[in-house]
Amino acid sequence: MAMANQNPSFRTNQSGVKRRFFSYQSASLLNYVFLALAAWLFALSIGCVSLIPVDEYTIARAAMEGARESEAPRYAPALWYKAEQAYREGETFFRERAYDEALKRFVQARTWAEQAENAARLSRFESGDLAP
Repeated sequence: MAMANQNPSFRTNQSGVKRRFFSYQSASLLNYVFLALAAWLFALSIGCVSLIPVDEYTIARAAMEGARESEAPRYAPALWYKAEQAYREGETFFRERAYDEALKRFVQARTWAEQAENAARLSRFESGDLAP
């Protein structure tokens, strides 16, 4: 009997009966391991999905409008420029579906727009253009 013709997944026991290399219990164990691995990979892939920052986009837009209404481009141009730049970058990342970067830019834009609005209101108040 030549060894090359034998199937490596079968073994012959002492009585000459061919049996599989692994038992059905170990096959079901392999199925459980495979299912656990597949579930873990699925959970990992769900965790990598980033959320769309619609709320941050809306809040940043409202902050930009508030700063514009308080004449921030005139009274606080440096902060206004930073806010506008971050907002435009956020819009670009949002269109490109780079939501993590868009989120960062929208938060920066909101922060700078609020600072620009406050600085503009203070400057207008100090110059006498705005009553308290």
